[in-house]
Amino acid sequence: MAKVLCWLPLLWILIGGVSEAAPAKGLAIDPQTCLECHDVTIDPDGYAASEHARIACTGCHTGLTDLQGHIAGNFDIERVTCVPCHKPESEQHFASAHMLAGIGCADCHTDIHRVRPWGGDKRLAVATCQGCHDGRGYEGSVHGRAVAAGNKDAAACHDCHHLHQVSFIAKLDTKQRRIYHSATCITCHDDEETMVRNDVAPRVVKTFLDSYHGKSYRLGSPEYVAGCFDCHGEHNILPLGNPESSLHPSKRVATCAVCHAKATEHFAEFYSHGDPHDRKNYPILWWTYIGMTGLLLCVFILFWGHSLLWMFRGFVENREKHAALVRGLHTPPQDGHKLYRRFDKKDIILHLVVIISFFGLSCTGLPLLFSNQEWARVMMSFFGGVENAGLIHRIFALVTFAYFAAALLMSFEFLFIRKGIPGNWWQRLWGPDSLMPNWRDCRDVVAMFRWFLFLGPKPSFERWTYWEKFDFLAVFWGMFAIGGSGLILWFPEWFGHWLPGWIFNVATIIHSDEALLATGFIFTVHFFNTHGRPEKFPMDFFIFNGQISREEMLEHHADLWRRYEEQGLCDRFEVHKPSGVLFDFILKGFGFLCLFAGMALAFLMLYAFLW
Repeated sequence: MAKVLCWLPLLWILIGGVSEAAPAKGLAIDPQTCLECHDVTIDPDGYAASEHARIACTGCHTGLTDLQGHIAGNFDIERVTCVPCHKPESEQHFASAHMLAGIGCADCHTDIHRVRPWGGDKRLAVATCQGCHDGRGYEGSVHGRAVAAGNKDAAACHDCHHLHQVSFIAKLDTKQRRIYHSATCITCHDDEETMVRNDVAPRVVKTFLDSYHGKSYRLGSPEYVAGCFDCHGEHNILPLGNPESSLHPSKRVATCAVCHAKATEHFAEFYSHGDPHDRKNYPILWWTYIGMTGLLLCVFILFWGHSLLWMFRGFVENREKHAALVRGLHTPPQDGHKLYRRFDKKDIILHLVVIISFFGLSCTGLPLLFSNQEWARVMMSFFGGVENAGLIHRIFALVTFAYFAAALLMSFEFLFIRKGIPGNWWQRLWGPDSLMPNWRDCRDVVAMFRWFLFLGPKPSFERWTYWEKFDFLAVFWGMFAIGGSGLILWFPEWFGHWLPGWIFNVATIIHSDEALLATGFIFTVHFFNTHGRPEKFPMDFFIFNGQISREEMLEHHADLWRRYEEQGLCDRFEVHKPSGVLFDFILKGFGFLCLFAGMALAFLMLYAFLW
């Protein structure tokens, strides 16, 4: 009784405060009344120091309205609810796995009359969860040991599973489960300041999201790739040097083999979090990145500068032509309307195949390259996800290999088989009809820049210009760079038998940067050279029907025309039946569609870089 009387003033205020607000029928205000019966189950000292002390008994036991009847034993056993005071927590708990399992508030908050602020001590949270869960190796993990040592940055149970809105992971499908796990890990590991403070690699999230696994995750297809827990585990996450770790060298192959059944030791040497910006730890990746970045900068600076100079000089030339025509100083060539064949049907068909294949590869590959963009997610969803886009990408890759093989056969036929071309194969290789660069191209480049700068006349070209030859040879370079790296990434298990694992990181950098170079060049430089330059705008159509007028031939390929005249070949190439209207309409429509689509993709790429 002495203990009860000691807390009489406090309980008088608390119970009295509640009784004033609650309608009571014969409810006594004397605080001694509750403790006379309940002092065995309720510790007055613990209750007075708890968070619930300010609420008082009738704050939770709201059904108690007749004290005399309660004392006499006339009462129903009521179910106390925490909802009135803890609505946000109750809403979260209502949709949780605990709610479905019948676990209520008091199952975790076991001594409800002694509830004290936990002060963020994660050890208390872990201890509470361990009352029901065995932890599955969490106690010995890097997270568990750090929490036990009092590190508030370390991940406790609630950091991953939440306090009240505990997800029912067992009922999640593969996609939802990978999203849940990866998002949970990213939440903490994306905080570079916290990672540095705890001596943890600060860029693991960045390197993960830059990988194929991470890009697929961001594009909404995590079910087809490995997430964080697939490699690191869920609860028993251990240091890499621990023999029990799933990523220890002795177990790494088995971990990879869960997804890649034919994984080898070389395959498992792949840098999962290789950072091309980290020269110290990944020098090969760093030099590859520097080399590819330098290549991109040199190509774009050179050719964009070339295009800008040409654009300005072309506008000036058009104004000069118009002024000369108005003044009667320019006379169109005789029979300038006559058409001549520049490309055969096989050249036209090959070019159409190249266009279709290139757009197929671009539309399925660029979303992966720019996976952090909303437009990339929209495009990827159009294809039905990363898996479908990857299948389409590989189909067009096979088409690319096919037209490359056709180009090789056509080159062989040109050098060794074709009739009507003078000289042996060596003379043909360096002759005017060949696409092999020669010294004349160097002179044409110099003459062209002199014309850009108003220092000389516009050069006259033969059958091929230097930019057309560059476009043709770029296919060969691209096949070795983008095609070779693509094959390595397509069949990593096979290449992993005899190539070191870091080669896959190098292949990833080369493939993505070369793809960026190819798409950026085609949709800007190539489009300008063929369609956008002032003398050709809005489209140079001869690539679709193979026909070029005599006036255009004399203006752009005057040396070729002179050679044909000297050899008496003009009549041989004259077109006596122009292509039909329907044919021109369909192919021009296709050409403009590709032109606008390419410009749209170029704009999206520029948008991704700037924002």
